[in-house]
Amino acid sequence: MLEAEFTRAGGTDFSYLRTHYARFAATKREYDRDRQQAPGVLLDVGAHWLHQAMLWTLDGWRVVAMDLPTTFEPSMVRTLAARHGIRLLPNSCLERPDACGAIAEDSIDVVLFTEVIEHITFNPIALWRAIHRVLRPGGTIVVTTPNYYALRGRAWAPVRFVSGHGGGLTVASLISEPTLGHHWKEYSRKELKDYFTRLSADFRVAKAVHTHEYRAAEFTSVLRRTVMAIEGALPLLRPNLYLEVELSDKQHGVIVDPSW
Repeated sequence: MLEAEFTRAGGTDFSYLRTHYARFAATKREYDRDRQQAPGVLLDVGAHWLHQAMLWTLDGWRVVAMDLPTTFEPSMVRTLAARHGIRLLPNSCLERPDACGAIAEDSIDVVLFTEVIEHITFNPIALWRAIHRVLRPGGTIVVTTPNYYALRGRAWAPVRFVSGHGGGLTVASLISEPTLGHHWKEYSRKELKDYFTRLSADFRVAKAVHTHEYRAAEFTSVLRRTVMAIEGALPLLRPNLYLEVELSDKQHGVIVDPSW
């Protein structure tokens, strides 16, 4: 059904859609597991070609999509958005979330912040202040990101460390990949809880779970099935994190004031 909608609009990168669909669907299932309210207004930060946004749109959500201007330039994206009432908000840089100024205060019920936080290379306070302003009291921020302590994650690279090649991004990665392709920082669940606690006393982490491999069906070899069995038994080692951060009220605001 989803592919048919994109086909009618003129197409999309179907390879990317098929690769990431399992993640999009798993994220929505996790949110729906505890959802009590009817569909409302959703802000998808980093909406790309609207693949994830369409899942929510087809479920009755009114979607506001924010991403780089070049992402929204293809006619197929604009056609799809027009057909489904998706509001496109081009924004050149999340460090300066000027596009959020076009969104009314307290008008958003859910903010999708999926597979974005690991790519941030700037101080995020201006972004979170903008999100805090548009999110209604009682609204939710949905965050997904890789788990730093995943069995197949960055934490387990002792050979590189002791050989003098440091940690974090490799030099080869830094010079061979586009800037937005890097995972500049991957988080633990404890770190993400601390992240939102420090941002504002208005934020409350309502759910924080380690989630399974999104594309588990593709793990067919004995080694991969063994890895999945270990991840299933030890949640700390699962590859992904899912958080729901509730905006309990707006008494405090985003309190951090960055300084040198």
